[in-house]
Amino acid sequence: MNTTPRRRPLHGSEETERLGLTDLLPPPPVPGLNPDRELLLKEALLRKAATDAPRGSLAARASRLRPPRRLAVRVMAPAVACALAVGGIVAVNLADTSGRGAPAVPGRDGADRTPEATRLLDRIALAAAAAPQPTVRADQFVYVESKVAYAAQSAAGGSVAMAPVRTRQVWLSADGSRPGLLREEGRADAPLGGDDAPVYALDGPGATPRPTTLRKGPSISDPTHQYVASLPTDPDALLKLIYDETRGGGRAPAPASASDPASDPDRDSDQRAFAAIGDLLAETWAPPRVSAALYKAAAKIPGVTVVRSVADAAGREGIAVARTAHGRQTQWVFDRNTYAFLGERTVLTEAGDAGPAGTVVGTSAVLTKAAVGRVGEIPASVAQ
Repeated sequence: MNTTPRRRPLHGSEETERLGLTDLLPPPPVPGLNPDRELLLKEALLRKAATDAPRGSLAARASRLRPPRRLAVRVMAPAVACALAVGGIVAVNLADTSGRGAPAVPGRDGADRTPEATRLLDRIALAAAAAPQPTVRADQFVYVESKVAYAAQSAAGGSVAMAPVRTRQVWLSADGSRPGLLREEGRADAPLGGDDAPVYALDGPGATPRPTTLRKGPSISDPTHQYVASLPTDPDALLKLIYDETRGGGRAPAPASASDPASDPDRDSDQRAFAAIGDLLAETWAPPRVSAALYKAAAKIPGVTVVRSVADAAGREGIAVARTAHGRQTQWVFDRNTYAFLGERTVLTEAGDAGPAGTVVGTSAVLTKAAVGRVGEIPASVAQ
């Protein structure tokens, strides 16, 4: 029998020794947030802080005067992440997004775009990436309902006349195998695509369908839902594809009309790319990752700016991402709180035969996007 007495610690109790040894161990690993989720959390905390701050307080006034911007930091450890999440609200709140005194971001061909537009499109992309995934089967149709109004000009020229706002409904075959349909108030129904029907194409939201003699595969300018869902989610690759497909097919540039300087589609590759992205936003139903990539791609186009207060065709007020070319400004309108895409506007920026600067020549408001089983079917959420 071992009679050796049990050795007792020379200094302190066993509990003290155990705690001392525990302190020497590294903390257990805790998974951190990915960058996108971290920024979304910051945006949510920022909006909550702005809502809860007492009226007239320094935090509330800073939030109103200076919108948030993205804080470029890397999460290194859970404890640091918590500090950054709290500190990020202060840094984000007090950032200057006016564009004054901030260096311009170089774009393609040495052109510039405003830092404010880049930051806004970055937030819009994050919100789009968090949106629900649309579920559309290949045998279904994508239904898009909107309100539209476009100006018309007589053959003799003169000032344009804005038409009343009307309802526009589009049914587009998800895989492109069956004819779709365009229906607008005051106009005859027009079939869209399909091998067994007269083929018409749309040059953009609000455009009059035009007959085509040859139907090619889906493209940026003639997309199907399946095509849009297959687009690259890398912004650089997506933007290159858009520039390539909107290049004009090698056609010689047509002379611009004196009364319509924007009538030449080959004069400005950047504007064609911007307009193509706008068309995809308005009348397709892209998956979240593709939508986010479209916004990030748009942020790389030079000449993109921000208009702080714009209303869509339904009267919904929001903030706009815009680009000006050939005397006209194209505006994409977004909800300033959720960053959801609301619609588009086109405004004259130069006075001319069509009217003074500031004349609205086109406006739209997207109301519903849904999947339906057949042409002419109205989603239950709209029919109610």
